[in-house]
Amino acid sequence: MRKVRRALFSNGGASGGGANSIGSQNGSPSRAAPPVQLDTDLEANISRIRSDLASSPDLIVRKFTLQTGQKLPVAAIYLDSIINKELVNEFVMKSLMSPFLPEMPDGDGSPEAAFQYICDNALAIGQIEVIDNWTSMLLELLTGKTIVLVNGWDQCICGNTIGGETRAVTEASTQVVIRGPKDSFTEAIATNIALVRRRIRSPKFGFETIKIGAVTQTSVAMLYIEGIAKDEIVQEVRTRLGKINTDAILESGYIEEFIEDNWNSPFPTVFNTERPDVIAANLLEGRIAILVDGTPFALVVPTIFAQFFAAAEDYYQRYDIGTFIRLLRYVAFVISLFGPAFYIALTTFHQEMLPTALLINLSGSREGVPFPAIIEAFSMEISFEILREAGVRMPRAVGQTVSIVGALVLGEAAVQAGIVSPIMVIVVAITAIANFSIPAYNMAITARLLRFLFMLAAGFLGFYGIVLGMIMMIGHMNALRSIGVSFLSPLVPLKYKQMKDIFVRLPHWSIRDRPDDTAEDTVRMPPGQQPQQ
Repeated sequence: MRKVRRALFSNGGASGGGANSIGSQNGSPSRAAPPVQLDTDLEANISRIRSDLASSPDLIVRKFTLQTGQKLPVAAIYLDSIINKELVNEFVMKSLMSPFLPEMPDGDGSPEAAFQYICDNALAIGQIEVIDNWTSMLLELLTGKTIVLVNGWDQCICGNTIGGETRAVTEASTQVVIRGPKDSFTEAIATNIALVRRRIRSPKFGFETIKIGAVTQTSVAMLYIEGIAKDEIVQEVRTRLGKINTDAILESGYIEEFIEDNWNSPFPTVFNTERPDVIAANLLEGRIAILVDGTPFALVVPTIFAQFFAAAEDYYQRYDIGTFIRLLRYVAFVISLFGPAFYIALTTFHQEMLPTALLINLSGSREGVPFPAIIEAFSMEISFEILREAGVRMPRAVGQTVSIVGALVLGEAAVQAGIVSPIMVIVVAITAIANFSIPAYNMAITARLLRFLFMLAAGFLGFYGIVLGMIMMIGHMNALRSIGVSFLSPLVPLKYKQMKDIFVRLPHWSIRDRPDDTAEDTVRMPPGQQPQQ
């Protein structure tokens, strides 16, 4: 009976964190057929590895003889482009080839004993794993781990030597704050988990991993705090991740589309962020975080509408300043959504609502414009969207300059040519600036998309069309769910105790309870935490 030690120590690797793996490795080729065992012949295994990896130039096969009193052929195999060379050289190669290794027991020179000896004495690396099937061995090799094979034995030792060139931890590019932590996630999932664990030093914090993608075999981690997150939500997320069966996962946006409740809604029901402190705060409210290897953007579920207007800095500033800025964001969202639509409705159907002086000035400015207000607004909005997209896709050195100059030149030229009125340029500019005030980029895109629908409604029915569109939008939002949680919670259903951190941000000592939609343990702090008067 084989008695080979399987040692798994979590030292920063992407697998094996604080909990079990999520089901099976979904999308793995091993699902279609039973696992293939390794060959006992060392040369046969090496030849097959070279064949399966199409003789990749970065495949390194280092053969040597184990110097422990028994001459036994051994090979260390790794991909040079994705390993930590220092780990391989110091803790694998140097350990196996050291002349100071203790002698093996006399009279026991079998491959099994040599394999057991390497596991127990000859590898100075923190995390090792014994693998006995071909598919798992290839997957670990392609992850960046080092494989050790012994001639005459049908198992291999897998050492955690994941490395390669990675981006350093830098400041977040999409969610910048003035006061608060400046670190952000990177493309390495192990680094991202470490950034979260550094903030939550609790034995209850754990994560589960799964490989998704039959071709890419992307590592996906599900993070939660046991005892705070609801078991049914954790199980639901685990089930949805386990059902994903596709060939590739290249970014967390792939996962988002697979697990969201309403795929045909313009409103995002999965929150994303690249800030570890935001992930830690959401985990402490009972939510689940999903990290994907290869992208700095993490997902958070369940998601409610208010999350998209709460920035991390709201909780680092004083509560009155945070409340004012948050209310300002809601106002900006309304302007971004309805600004052009209100202009179209006023100039086309409801001129009597304007003061006489303003109406005269407005009529004078539009006197030479040959198009109706809806065509004027559509042309300007589409032009600005093209300029914004061009500014994003252009090289960084010229992108901002071209977009700003283009907007100024085109706007001025359009007014001088009599194509649009000056007030229309002002409306479009205010709407665009308001859109940039929304902290969540995916919610800002939703406002940009719905803006055109409200413009059409205002062009045909005026304010009646805007009100009808608002009723339909709110009804649609009321029907949305995120992992079973209402998108408009705690407004629908109405929960007064949870309104302390929705439109306003009350002092930390007054927010004693977690949201009961996501948290099993809703007690955040005991009573009596109010500061002395």
